[in-house]
Amino acid sequence: MHPDLISLLNAAVEDAPDVAASRPENSDESEDDLVDEYIDKLRFFFDDNLLLAALDLIDRDSVIKFLVPWGHVQYQVLGASATYTVFPGNYSKTVHTIPPYCTCASFAFSALISDSQYMCKHILAVTIAERMSRCIERPVSADDLAEISVQQGGREEQSVHGACCE
Repeated sequence: MHPDLISLLNAAVEDAPDVAASRPENSDESEDDLVDEYIDKLRFFFDDNLLLAALDLIDRDSVIKFLVPWGHVQYQVLGASATYTVFPGNYSKTVHTIPPYCTCASFAFSALISDSQYMCKHILAVTIAERMSRCIERPVSADDLAEISVQQGGREEQSVHGACCE
């Protein structure tokens, strides 16, 4: 993803409402108005199909945020046919130090190979859900996280093997 585009996207995401904290008690602006304004900003960057798919994942409580004791965070998104691990990347105002990544085939093709999209619906869902405090948080131990990662890797291997050999 181009650095200038990342800066613009970061500006839109940073302006996103933290719904719980952004509305003063005596404000006439409703929670829905704040969310609608944020979604309108995101429409500038993403087509409606991708944005609606990401919002649908959030509405179905499909964005899981695993918290481990040492502060590490890992995300999984429950897709229609599989569970995907999402690494949303590490953004700063000046440098995009770690790019976003998702284990889904759509990200591999659309973002990495054809460069037709900036990210998949799973990464977008994590980004929006995190900003709007809509992630389902699950504390896990290091052993639990290792088991989740092994299970995820096994499912992906079966998926890839099935796709190649059928």
